[in-house]
Amino acid sequence: MSTEIEPKTLMPSSLSQLGWRPFFQQQLTLDEFTEFSIGRIIEHHRSGVVVMSDQGQFSLTQTPSGERVCVGDWVLFDDSKRLVRGLERQSVFQRKSPGSKLDTQLIAANIDSVFIVCSLNDDFNLSRIERYLAIAKEADVEPVIILTKADLCADVEDKRQNVQSLDPLLIVHAVNALDGDHLAELSHYCKTNKTIAFLGSSGVGKSTLVNGLMGANVMDTGAIREDDSKGRHTTTYRAIKWLPQGGLLMDTPGMRELQLSDCEQGVSETFGEITVLAEQCRFGDCSHHSEPGCAIQAALNDGTLEERRFISYQKLMKEQAFNSSSLAEKRAKDKAFGKMVNSVQSEARYRKKGQ
Repeated sequence: MSTEIEPKTLMPSSLSQLGWRPFFQQQLTLDEFTEFSIGRIIEHHRSGVVVMSDQGQFSLTQTPSGERVCVGDWVLFDDSKRLVRGLERQSVFQRKSPGSKLDTQLIAANIDSVFIVCSLNDDFNLSRIERYLAIAKEADVEPVIILTKADLCADVEDKRQNVQSLDPLLIVHAVNALDGDHLAELSHYCKTNKTIAFLGSSGVGKSTLVNGLMGANVMDTGAIREDDSKGRHTTTYRAIKWLPQGGLLMDTPGMRELQLSDCEQGVSETFGEITVLAEQCRFGDCSHHSEPGCAIQAALNDGTLEERRFISYQKLMKEQAFNSSSLAEKRAKDKAFGKMVNSVQSEARYRKKGQ
């Protein structure tokens, strides 16, 4: 049975509590500041968005041709509750749209820290963690690895050390989301004015973790399937919630597919030791396969570089390069088509005037 939370704990009384900062303030003109209201998108549904402002919570109307927005965005809206424009983002998480669609999908904006959630049962996967780390690095957001379901794992410390080996400076927590002492380890991230996002695959325990940090059952949770140790997908839309400690928490639906695009810097930073080795290769265009003087192949041969790690690096680099190229080609075609349509319309108007 769910525990009720007093509404006042969920309602910030000022824009500052929502994460408003000088970075956003400086983007407003005097006319905009006096004419429009300011709000932050706290829910994103297929049918529209919900914003919170110092005046309360509102559903906004978006025009079909309006700019794309996502949870965490700061926006301006008018008295008729129509979205006017979004403000420049301080950070943004995005991925290539799932499937064969050539487009990018916005995940979350203006995040301070991201909890990358991975379970310690049979779903544990280092390469998937590296994938999430790459988009966190690209967004220039502090990543924190949360390994869940520690109560169901017999070798917690070994797996925690495996994750730590990805980067000695990486922050890694192994927790049982139902244990109050474990949750206390995470409480110092939940500061007033700070926004935390949760990213992870379906069924890794994000909703249970959210409930634990909120101190109430605000999210439905699913049981674990015994045949493959996977939890059931329970979160269906992106939303911001207010933590009792004063911070803001953004939960996102589990992502079964996370393809990278425009993420070269993020991948390079995630695999920093490989980036350094590549700079030591004899040839600047080394493919790191059979060329003489390849520092990466030398490291693989003497065991200082793990083969799994290098394969993961190559896969993510190729994936983001291919997707970025495909998206750039699509944008170029769309731009050319738009110019053609404008030209045809201009010609039609010119002929109409001449009649």
